Amino acid sequence: MAARKHQNGSAAEVEAAFYDALNRADLEALMALWADDEEIVCVHPGGPRLIGHRAIRESWSALLEHGGLQIRPSQLHETHNLMSSVHTVIEGVTAASGEPAHLIATNVYVKTPKGWRIVLHHVSVAPGPVPVDPRAQILH
Repeated sequence: MAARKHQNGSAAEVEAAFYDALNRADLEALMALWADDEEIVCVHPGGPRLIGHRAIRESWSALLEHGGLQIRPSQLHETHNLMSSVHTVIEGVTAASGEPAHLIATNVYVKTPKGWRIVLHHVSVAPGPVPVDPRAQILH
């Protein structure tokens, strides 16, 4: 259902639906956002490169079996044209220790006959404190 809602939307709307599905542990909604192409790719932090729907679905199923991930994307940097959009975001998460942590994700979207769809999700562990967005306004 979530994919239909975003069928004619933007890549940003698909990205919002992606993180919403992760936070709700909704595997069906999550997988509906991926392109139909079997060349789709997903790389989880410290994990191998996964190619194709089956491998990606199995990995998300294992990650979501205990519930949602509670990831908060921020600091979007976007490069796009008519047919593709590349987003990098800082993913705010809670570490096993309970401390806030962050990851860096690259999400690539392509415009398909069914609307914008994910073709790549690649996440890596980010060193140090959460970076400050130089474009963010500082309130005094």
